[in-house]
Amino acid sequence: MFKNHLKIAWRSLKKQTFLTLLNTMGLAIGMAGALLIALFIHDELSFDKMFTDAERIHRINVDVKFGGTESVFAETSAPMAEALVADFSQVTMATRFNPLGTTLIRRSDKTQNTKEDNSTFADDTFFDMFGMDLLEGDKKTALSEPNTLIITESAAQKHFGTLSAVGETLVLNNSTTYTVTGVVQDMPKNSFLRDYSLFLAMAGNEDATDGEWTSHNYPTFIKLAPKANIENLQEPLRNMMGKYVIPYAQRYFPGITEEAFKASGNHLIYSTIPLVDIHLNSQLESEMSPNSSMQNIYILSFIGLFLIVLASVNFMNLSTAYSLKRSKEVGIRKTLGSSKVGLLRQFFIESGLITLISLLFAFVLATILLPFFNELAGKEISIPFANPYFWAIVLISAAFLGVLSGWYPAFFMSRFMPVDVLKGSGDKSIGGGRVRNSLVIFQFAISVFLIISTIIVYQQLRFIQSKDLGFSKDQVLIIEDVFATGDQATTFKEQVNQLAQVKSTTLSSFLPTPSSRTNTSLFREGFSDPESAINMQVWRTDNDYIPTLNIEMVSGRNFNPQFPADSSAIILNESAVAILGVDSKEVLGVRLSDDLGEEDATFLNVIGVVKDFHFESLRKDIGALSIRLGQSTGNLAVKLTAGDFSEATAAIQQIWNNLAPGQPFSYRFMDDAFNKTYEADRNLGRIFITFTILSIFIACLGLFGLATFNAEKRTKEIGVRKVLGASVSQITLRLTTDFLKLVAISILISVPIGWLAMNKWLQDFSYRIDISLAVFLLAAALAVLIAVITVSYQSIKAAITNPVKSLRSE
Repeated sequence: MFKNHLKIAWRSLKKQTFLTLLNTMGLAIGMAGALLIALFIHDELSFDKMFTDAERIHRINVDVKFGGTESVFAETSAPMAEALVADFSQVTMATRFNPLGTTLIRRSDKTQNTKEDNSTFADDTFFDMFGMDLLEGDKKTALSEPNTLIITESAAQKHFGTLSAVGETLVLNNSTTYTVTGVVQDMPKNSFLRDYSLFLAMAGNEDATDGEWTSHNYPTFIKLAPKANIENLQEPLRNMMGKYVIPYAQRYFPGITEEAFKASGNHLIYSTIPLVDIHLNSQLESEMSPNSSMQNIYILSFIGLFLIVLASVNFMNLSTAYSLKRSKEVGIRKTLGSSKVGLLRQFFIESGLITLISLLFAFVLATILLPFFNELAGKEISIPFANPYFWAIVLISAAFLGVLSGWYPAFFMSRFMPVDVLKGSGDKSIGGGRVRNSLVIFQFAISVFLIISTIIVYQQLRFIQSKDLGFSKDQVLIIEDVFATGDQATTFKEQVNQLAQVKSTTLSSFLPTPSSRTNTSLFREGFSDPESAINMQVWRTDNDYIPTLNIEMVSGRNFNPQFPADSSAIILNESAVAILGVDSKEVLGVRLSDDLGEEDATFLNVIGVVKDFHFESLRKDIGALSIRLGQSTGNLAVKLTAGDFSEATAAIQQIWNNLAPGQPFSYRFMDDAFNKTYEADRNLGRIFITFTILSIFIACLGLFGLATFNAEKRTKEIGVRKVLGASVSQITLRLTTDFLKLVAISILISVPIGWLAMNKWLQDFSYRIDISLAVFLLAAALAVLIAVITVSYQSIKAAITNPVKSLRSE
């Protein structure tokens, strides 16, 4: 019987080639899109789960409010790890990192440096904490001695051409020689360590042993005992402030108490986050690697679900449109004794066969589109064809989709009355109009929602790109690692400044693009109590920093090389002035110190105030900032004239090669560095528009199917209207209007949902657009236009049909 049903199903599909193609295309596109999204979500959810006992590993965070500034750090103080192991029996071990950022590195027998983008100090418990083994070396001693390091296999191949690098030496930043004591596998692409290639022994980091409890520079991870509950650690963690931080602070503020600290509105709160939750649930300061957001996972999950549901609804609409042509077949089958169960079995086999064919096409589409999707999403995802669990999930999902798509058409067609369909009035026996209309409304409500979301995402991204940041980021070339020139950094700047294509230059490690920085507490002269502290960033720059980046002065003046006293001068931004409680003119002449109230404190004289400018992500408010003169030779920012940037870059590189032979010349444009901050949002925007187009296409197939159904059902009505004098345009308008009513209802449903969802998404940005009425009007107009284009073909085709043909059977 099954074989017979299968033969009939195959013949039926071949007989209606065009309809089968539409059904298959809709399901295949929906399944391919959902498959790609599912692979993306699986990759995001798998972050850091490959480490041994990952569920027992947690990171310590700290929320600090002090000196008018509140920050939540993914790092804590150096002595925290040792204290946790000593104080809490449920903590079996702790590991600290101390990221260094980019590093210039060369073999000790070479003069040519290369660049490693991410390196970090790490405790010798690193291997046991994360269950990692070495390809070369002994993990028990690899990071136990100062000036030793382990490198990844890619770094070993890069620097030595072999994995057998143990015992070799490397020179870091032209200053310190390290011995390679181990080679480890490349860090997993779905881990927080994915970008790191060098791990230096923490034993060689003097700062790691200084007992400084008020400075937060160390990402700290702990591993709990097998049956320990992390919730039992939260309250004791909060008590560590009184036990360790306050006694340390009393060295500088003898009268400070925990109660007084909290009473002044300040706080310091330690907390934990599971390792496996970091990637999607942590957007704190000083993260070791860029993280994503669980909100994005929810959004993409809904899009994937929408695609599947839209494809299923599309199948239902097209199948019910086709049902008119099969009504007599059903009537004859019932007359000859076919039961309702038998008919249901037949139709379910047909939907299953279409689903299976669609699945094959979906795999072909997904395989072809995967490279483009990876580029779109910034991933390196592959389809796990060799994984049996993958096939089990896919086949179960496909079977479910086949049932979901086929149940309504199957029950719909099995209810045909033989008497009605065999005497030529089958169309009267076919109901279900409300259901089909509801499905179309549902389809277009989803499509309009996605259109609204896409427009708002792109408006916010365009707002970020065009917003006045308070400084000029265009035509600014950043030359990195200028410290590699040694004592010729100033000479390098001067020679670059003489180039015809260069307007001005400034030498500083501090640039107004998001990066990991630390705050410093400053005190106004005459005030040394902790309640009077002003917590802000202190940037060291040269005299040309403010004019090169075109930062606006609100009051006072910039540094002047003609004034030697400016070596002890400082410039504040408006946010720092607001914390002081004075205006931008009154603050001039105020003296500040970072010496924590010591008697021989060195004071800095405020000589100017700059307008607030964005040096962090637009997701954050502008914080307090100060600028002072000082040596900071990390980067040279070069303001270029309009023209051929490649010519200017080549001229600068020639100067570099003369002054720093053998050192890598590395550069980037400031606007590119700024854009990288919002790369995840841009990826989300591109994914949005791609799958919005797919969803609209699938919805249009469903609408096309309903238009076909409606045109066939109303063939005789249209013929009568034409005989009575109705024009083609009148008939087309009447048929089209019926569908526009459905689209209008879908718009009314989707607009408030779209507003709520996108308003919540925008809450993540401190600086954001206002959602205007124009967004919803544009989305509605697009939906109406798409609907009109989709149904016009069938409406016009029905309107121009010769009425003689449609009325002949009468």
